[in-house]
Amino acid sequence: MSLKKVLIRGPLLILVVTQVYPLFWLLLYSLKTTDEIMKGSFIALPDSFRWENYAKAFVEGHYLQYLWNSIVVTCITVAVTLFLSTMVSYAVARFKSRMAKPVMLLFMIGIMIPIQSTLLPLMIIFRKIGILDTHLSLILPYVAFSIPIAVMIMSGFMRDIPYELEESAFMDGASILRMFFSIALPICMPPVMTVCILTFISNWNEYIMAATFLSSVDLRTLPFGTNSFMSQNSTDYGALGAYLVMSVLPVILVYFFLSEKITSGMMAGAVKG
Repeated sequence: MSLKKVLIRGPLLILVVTQVYPLFWLLLYSLKTTDEIMKGSFIALPDSFRWENYAKAFVEGHYLQYLWNSIVVTCITVAVTLFLSTMVSYAVARFKSRMAKPVMLLFMIGIMIPIQSTLLPLMIIFRKIGILDTHLSLILPYVAFSIPIAVMIMSGFMRDIPYELEESAFMDGASILRMFFSIALPICMPPVMTVCILTFISNWNEYIMAATFLSSVDLRTLPFGTNSFMSQNSTDYGALGAYLVMSVLPVILVYFFLSEKITSGMMAGAVKG
């Protein structure tokens, strides 16, 4: 093998190993007893595969209930984010207005705001308007933090859509909404899919806001299930590992089946921007 191939493939191999190893370690972690885990051998196989850890994680971690809550919150967040960000991106990219650049700058500033700095003011606001400890108190900030990156991705793509397509439709009497839904949106499906997947992944396992705004047990999302296996005196690490595997599995499946759409959408937005 030539030196050039070694220099190229070596870092890629290291990257693959560093990304795959934590998942492999977590899988082994979930099939061990607490005593085996505490011995500290990270890659040793368990004496016997403890599949009962998954049964315990499923029942004691309230997996189905928390899974449903996560699905509801995440899917509504994705839908609202796509609806708002596609329209904003179309307006910013296609309409010739002096406000286009200031509006785009405002969304870019939104990317730089840390979530932690918004927790206290949001909690006060939600308490005053009566939506604290509801799924709406999660959906609203999730959407707000997802829209800026969505606008950045899609507006770059929309800027390069030929104006001739819309001009011909306008001459035929099409309204702006008709041009948006019939011309721009179908063309922008690659970045739309990218935004959909990235929004799903970023909000699926979010814990800080969920822990701050939710107190009712029946409203909690998947990350809260990890608390079911930790007490003041002991922790069931095997069941905890099994719960983590089941929690991250939907995200892995979504990314595995749709990874090509993420790549194509990001590349399209980068080239057209």
